[in-house]
Amino acid sequence: MSRTIFSQGEIFIAPREVFAPREPHSLWRANPRPQWRPPPRRLAMPRGPETPVQVWVGGQLFQADRALLVEHCGFFRGLFRSGMREARAAEVRLGVLSAGGFRVTLQVLRGERPALAAEDELLQAVECAAFLQAPALARFLEHNLTSDNCALLCDAAAAFGLRDVFHSAALFIRDGECELAAELALPEARSYVAALRPSSYVAVSTHTPAPGFLEDASRTLCYLDEEEDAWRTLAALPLEASTLLAGVATLDNKLYIVGGVRGASKEVVELGFCYDPDGGTWREFPSPHQPRYDTALAGFDGRLYAIGGELQRTPVSSVERYDPAAGCWSFVADLPQPAAGVPCAQACGRLFVCLWRPADTTAVVEYAARTDAWLPVADLRRPQSYGHCMVAHRDSLYVVRNGPSDDFLHCAIDCLNLATGQWTALPGQFVNSKGALFTAVVRGDTVYTVNRMFTLLYAIEGGTWRLLREKAGFPRPGSLQTFLLRLPAGAPGPVASTTPEL
Repeated sequence: MSRTIFSQGEIFIAPREVFAPREPHSLWRANPRPQWRPPPRRLAMPRGPETPVQVWVGGQLFQADRALLVEHCGFFRGLFRSGMREARAAEVRLGVLSAGGFRVTLQVLRGERPALAAEDELLQAVECAAFLQAPALARFLEHNLTSDNCALLCDAAAAFGLRDVFHSAALFIRDGECELAAELALPEARSYVAALRPSSYVAVSTHTPAPGFLEDASRTLCYLDEEEDAWRTLAALPLEASTLLAGVATLDNKLYIVGGVRGASKEVVELGFCYDPDGGTWREFPSPHQPRYDTALAGFDGRLYAIGGELQRTPVSSVERYDPAAGCWSFVADLPQPAAGVPCAQACGRLFVCLWRPADTTAVVEYAARTDAWLPVADLRRPQSYGHCMVAHRDSLYVVRNGPSDDFLHCAIDCLNLATGQWTALPGQFVNSKGALFTAVVRGDTVYTVNRMFTLLYAIEGGTWRLLREKAGFPRPGSLQTFLLRLPAGAPGPVASTTPEL
């Protein structure tokens, strides 16, 4: 038996066993991409790229933008440029895909964000991403990984050869509970997950170079050894690096430090520093074109973003983007207003920032990379709404703000659901570190927070945070910045020394 891949003048056949379902997730056993060789002579296309094309899928007719398909789908790019008869036709028939999966593909290519909940919807989307060779759809699946769908997506991506989706799903599973790995159907997927390194909770406190303190033993990155319940030293900071009012972020499992100040005049550190945990090495890289401190640094979509900040005690609105491959910074759209030290977070493949406006208003804005613009998302109006931390989980943002009283050691959390646009207040109060602001990192369905007394782990359940367990507190005073890194196997490093509070 066989199935028609597409037909319009010429018909291509694929063996039926390639598409045979597989239990328990109805997976297909091989990547169904058709292979063909274009004829040696290319035929002229009488239709321009703006011409719509009709695509029959699963008995349903879709009208699609030809240019959009060519831009985002390797399958259509090869088809329309091959010189075959289909390249000149106004109609294409896809015989192996589902109508639902193709509909999702078109939505994602147009910039929409369809909700995928059912197993069949996810599998059909994976099938289309592989068959049509659509990286944008594959990235959309990566950005929508959850503990509910990670095992299914990991198995399906392995079966269809979607390497990036497979790797991202495997990392998500490795960072989650043990039950997630047990849900995997494919032995090769289980083996791959087991070989990965889990991410560790890493922290760095505020340090600035000063005469007599360059060799300060506390100028280190530290990580939480959860098995031994101890904070351990990971690496010493470079001598010229400052973490005081610096932007700190991770990208592709590397730590970046940008800006920072030294001295009473707040002299901006000119170089940036990048730490690679695999080699245990630091390297220098250029600073942004505009000197800035107290900038928000975010690793997003393969780039670093230096967002706002201050210069000579004046907030700035400029935003710069760093391309690690090219090694250079470039300006992108300014923030809607000057701002320093703004919280930022990523959810569903989107970058969000909090801005503060008069009348106790916190404004959440999103950076739209396609149009290079900052778009309004939602406003929060509450007394003492000034926030200093924001984290994301699934389609929700959690904004941490001082309050609800004047007690600096306590703070409150408000949740913005991006699907509904509704705000809800989390019950209870959360504890700042003594002498430091609240900091949090989300790993899977768990939130890590830390202060000098203890590290608290919360489980996110139904939009609320439930205390899961307590670990050792960070042994040093001062403000902290926290993040996740995957550390190499080997010696755990010495226990971090305790520094007396100043």
